[in-house]
Amino acid sequence: MRLLHHHGFDGLTELTLRTGRRADIAAINPKGQIAIVEIKSSLEDFQSDTKWQDYLEWGDQFYFAVPIDFPTAVLPADEGLIIADQYGGEIVRPSIIRPLAPARRKAVTILFASTAAKRIFRMQDPDGPARLNT
Repeated sequence: MRLLHHHGFDGLTELTLRTGRRADIAAINPKGQIAIVEIKSSLEDFQSDTKWQDYLEWGDQFYFAVPIDFPTAVLPADEGLIIADQYGGEIVRPSIIRPLAPARRKAVTILFASTAAKRIFRMQDPDGPARLNT
């Protein structure tokens, strides 16, 4: 999240997309571009993942974020790559830009804003309406 912020993106963790899939990190920049980051903590985590490609159609950019000791050669060479730890990270391979269709961009942007607002509301009023399940 710090790295994304440094690159002009502000993110949310665990954003549930309309498909029901939950992006580890979804981030948006002032131009409205959306980046999706899939965190892989280990080789086994990557090998057991059969869903990461489902995220490609929900962002303009897609990155894998992995720890420094991750065997990066197993990751798809045409996807963005972030090496990260608990303090920050580095983009070691930029993402391909896959511009979202305007309707999809609008839907993701509204979902992002609504989710962020609901999370802030829950922090400000933890005893508030239970229907805020985002």
